[in-house]
Amino acid sequence: MRSAPSQAALHPQGASVYRPRRYLMCPPEHFRVTYSINPWMDLTKPVDVRLAMAQWSDLRDCYRSLGHSVEELTPHPDLPDLVFTANGGLLLEDRVLGARFAHPERYGEAAVHEEWHRGQGRSEFQRAQHTNEGEGDFAVTADWLLAGHGFRSSPLAPQEAQEYFGRPVIALDLVDPRFYHLDTALCVLDDAPGEGDGARSTVMYYPGAFSPGSRAVLRRLFPEAIVAAESDALALGLNAVSDGHHVVLPQAAVGLLDPLRERGFDPVPIDLSELLKAGGSVKCCTGELR
Repeated sequence: MRSAPSQAALHPQGASVYRPRRYLMCPPEHFRVTYSINPWMDLTKPVDVRLAMAQWSDLRDCYRSLGHSVEELTPHPDLPDLVFTANGGLLLEDRVLGARFAHPERYGEAAVHEEWHRGQGRSEFQRAQHTNEGEGDFAVTADWLLAGHGFRSSPLAPQEAQEYFGRPVIALDLVDPRFYHLDTALCVLDDAPGEGDGARSTVMYYPGAFSPGSRAVLRRLFPEAIVAAESDALALGLNAVSDGHHVVLPQAAVGLLDPLRERGFDPVPIDLSELLKAGGSVKCCTGELR
């Protein structure tokens, strides 16, 4: 296991800046694929719950070895997708915009997340009026919120988030059903403000997941982005989690390793292949408590 880096080990230009994080996860004790709400979910493929638990535990232990703290939700037998905690809402500066799930199979998860946040003493919790699936379709950068829509979240969700958080929101149109959430097609690598005029967050993304207009917006906002190949996107390599220096990502996304290292990041490949059977990977399993 890697450990948290010293400041001397970081990228000399300051582009790779580690920051300890707080994450929310849920053990996949009741994980199974008994319904299909995305192209990855194949009811004919059996799920090995013991293997899913082992892979999930490796991810949790990886975060802790990197200096991050991990809180855990209690699994629920009627909610097999509760393991995908990123979808339960968006927390920013102790304010929570709760999820409003698109599919009835997942409706019950919203109440579990609300109860947990309120139990942590967060009184500023807003139940969404428009369909959104939390960090599945919201990504935080230094300057904006990026908001995906097209398959799960409503086109009205970006405006609701902007009004609630008081941050500019950039709406992005998803057009390929294999990339049904923004977090399957884009990863923010550094969400801290940069140094100097015009410094921006760093991202990696797969252009084919977005409409032509949204691709143009991403090119304009992130001209130095890492552009992923389709093979790495289909490995859910963009469903990754970055602490500003380490990038934890699916081990099959081998084409992203060198580009990340060239930018001063430290890729940390991990095997979550069993959870991929439900269309999720590293980021889906990881809600961030900002």
